[in-house]
Amino acid sequence: MERRKIGVDVGGTFTDVTLSADGELVTAKVPSTEDQSEGVIAGIEKACEEAGIEPESVSEFSHAMTVSVNALLEEDGAKTALVATEGFRDVLEIGRQDRPSLYDLNAEKPTPLVPRRRRFEVSERASTDGIERRVDEDELRAIAEEIRNADVEAVAISFLHAYAHPENEKRAAAILRDELTVPVSASHEVLAEFREYERTSTTAVDAYVRPAIDRYVSHLTERTRDLGVPQPRIMQANGGITDADTVRQNAVTTVLSGPAAGVVGANAMATDGTDEPGGLVTFDMGGTSSDVSLVRDGAVEQTTEGSINERPIKTPMVDIETVGAGGGSIAWVDAGGALRIGPRSAGADPGPACYGKGGTEPTVTDANLVLGYIGGSTSLGGELSLDEEAAYDVLSDLADEAGMDGPLEAARGVYRVANANMTRAIRSVTVERGYDPRKFGLVAFGGAGPMHAISIADSLDIERVVIPRASGVLSAYGLLAADEKRTAVRTYQRSLAEVDPNDVEAVYEELAEQLLTEVSDRNAAAVQYAADLRYAGQSFELGVDIERPFDAADAGERFAAAHESAYGYQADEPVELVNCRVMTTVPRSAPPLEYSGSGSPQTGSREAAFTDGVHETPVYERQRLPPNSSIEGPAIAEGDESTIVIPPAWSVRVRDDGALIVEVRDA
Repeated sequence: MERRKIGVDVGGTFTDVTLSADGELVTAKVPSTEDQSEGVIAGIEKACEEAGIEPESVSEFSHAMTVSVNALLEEDGAKTALVATEGFRDVLEIGRQDRPSLYDLNAEKPTPLVPRRRRFEVSERASTDGIERRVDEDELRAIAEEIRNADVEAVAISFLHAYAHPENEKRAAAILRDELTVPVSASHEVLAEFREYERTSTTAVDAYVRPAIDRYVSHLTERTRDLGVPQPRIMQANGGITDADTVRQNAVTTVLSGPAAGVVGANAMATDGTDEPGGLVTFDMGGTSSDVSLVRDGAVEQTTEGSINERPIKTPMVDIETVGAGGGSIAWVDAGGALRIGPRSAGADPGPACYGKGGTEPTVTDANLVLGYIGGSTSLGGELSLDEEAAYDVLSDLADEAGMDGPLEAARGVYRVANANMTRAIRSVTVERGYDPRKFGLVAFGGAGPMHAISIADSLDIERVVIPRASGVLSAYGLLAADEKRTAVRTYQRSLAEVDPNDVEAVYEELAEQLLTEVSDRNAAAVQYAADLRYAGQSFELGVDIERPFDAADAGERFAAAHESAYGYQADEPVELVNCRVMTTVPRSAPPLEYSGSGSPQTGSREAAFTDGVHETPVYERQRLPPNSSIEGPAIAEGDESTIVIPPAWSVRVRDDGALIVEVRDA
């Protein structure tokens, strides 16, 4: 019997579940709950019931959640203290000289996660050459007493140059962990890189979200144990999973956990080896926001320059652009009379007006219902019936406020504005980075993504859209396909012309050994090496892959090629090595899935509004579309988790694995 695997992704509106059991893929959606673990357990039980199996027979459970990102967005994380080098406690507040909005005289930086009254100074000092003044242990114990009296829930430590010489920070962390009962995050453990502001900010974020992550993972582990399901393995921001105990100690790695799983799932399911585009733009539209990313040469784009709520988080993560436009995003009219979408969302409770749960504001989902893309008898998530009259009422009110001619015109406006917001996000990861979106395929998923993707592709002259099977729960499927990943970094600043290859080799060897001792299967782990390099005088670096043993000339050539690709030129300047990076990967294979698509696919028709007018549009049940069949637009294909809208002038081909390939028809 094949191993039974389950993946659960918590979103803002729905909790998505995929279950691979005996060659079949079972999917489920349940409403997200305030205590996310309740929705997770409900989703597992629902999927197991539909598959006809007991939860105890599940052998593997992978999970993505929004606990850490919610804490940052809603600013309700732990009461945190910061312990810093004397004279540097305000680095978290000072930040850098750049402003959030260059020409806005009233622009303000975000409030620091740690207020000044909870930032403490230690009279220690390290330079890039070594320790100049050791920590005073009595001083640390006195600070511990102040922290204890302040009822602090977490502590961050960030000493000057601890990335290079962490001895003082290690001793301070040991003393505070001995004196206090709260978690302590030390910068040399969280981010062993230079740049004091980013390192301090990342460490403060780790401390800020760590108690919430620890509580949630502990609670979920208890619930799954009672259910008979294995301990969860958690998706990290870098697109790889790891064990629950690791994320308890490295909470910052869980930011953007769910969106990262979606990109991994898109990369796994968008191609079948015979039908592969040159690159992919992944487009995930859920209930609250839309996430866009790139896959090039089969690899998910990564970055270490992320931020949440304008707070830098310099940890490896999937490079994702997020906009506040989802199915639950609220439409409103600004002071100038312009129609706007989001960032406020109706969420899961009360949700859009058409949910019939008390929502009174118009949303993108309500507009899709009025346009005919969602039918009045459609059951979202397989269980949520819709109130068509409520959607028309709120769109009528919006039309009156915006001076439009009725609910249909208002719905068209909401749809266009939402699409424009998402089109800008796609341009930001393609055109603004030197890539032509016309050379990419668009992969659409999420509960609302396939309703908007083809119109967005049309506006960008993208001629091919891939809608994978289980597109409405693709982030949950990505959890089944994700590899186990761990990363480590260390700053090692030298000119390539002067670097000693043996010293660099020693750094790589130490980082690799550190990671290999932590992986689940050392023999199966693949090790990748990378370096951050820059031209002398530049402020920021570019990452390139490195071969072992380290060769400075080869590294310089790789950097020059990467610089020309990113910026269009190479410079005749010395190249500097800045950071050494190592990643270990224990591969996991995506579960084998069968698809047959039997039965009569067309279930009826309804009127749907497109740019060229209202059409009587055939409606199909997606799971009944047979492999290698095709349909012509306009058409609508409905599934339990998502609805696909195919405008006129586009056609659909059903791939052997159930994915839909949507392409522009020949003129």
